[in-house]
Formats: sequence, C-alpha cells, structure tokens
Amino acid sequence: MADFVKVANTKDIPVNSIKPFRINGVPVAIANLNGEFLAISDVCTHDGGDLGDGEVVDGCCVECPRHGGKFDLKTGDVTGPPPTVKIKTYEVKLEGDDIYVFLEEW
Repeated sequence: MADFVKVANTKDIPVNSIKPFRINGVPVAIANLNGEFLAISDVCTHDGGDLGDGEVVDGCCVECPRHGGKFDLKTGDVTGPPPTVKIKTYEVKLEGDDIYVFLEEW
C-alpha cells in the first residue's frame, strides 16, 4: 500500500544541503532548498552513485559525488552530464517539523 512515511525532522537537514535515507529499503535523498524540502532517488542513473552524499549546486540541483552528473531536485531532470536518464522524485509533506515522503508501491 502506498503511503506517506515519516523520514526525518527539518532540523536534520541544514539549508542548501542533502542527506541520504532508507525508507522501507528504498534509497531516498532529501534536500533542503531554503526551507523547501524535496525528495529524490538516492541512486545516480549514470553509475549508481549516492546522490545523498553529493552537494546542492546551482540553487536547485544535486551534483553526484562520483562523476559530477547533475540533476534538478524538483523535476529529476538531468542538468549536467554524464547521466542521460532522469531520476525519480517523491512527494514530500511537512507536519510541524516532521518530513514525510510518499512512497508508491513497487
């Protein structure tokens, strides 16, 4: 069954940073863009790098720590090579200081 899952507290993810999490075994990275929280797949489509270990760059992108590929945190679109395939994004909601991510059935 698909549902929102509590993942973290807003205080766990500093402004303009990203952190990796596992939600029911699914690798997800959550970014804080000036107080807007976004969730993406934590796996780079180029070489499987951990995007949650990357850096937030260009105001709205994550840079993969392995080969420097970039993805838009809002859309999942590739914004810099070498990746050519976009990443999955997840719906996020806040309840107070708690961050919830919507996971679809796999």
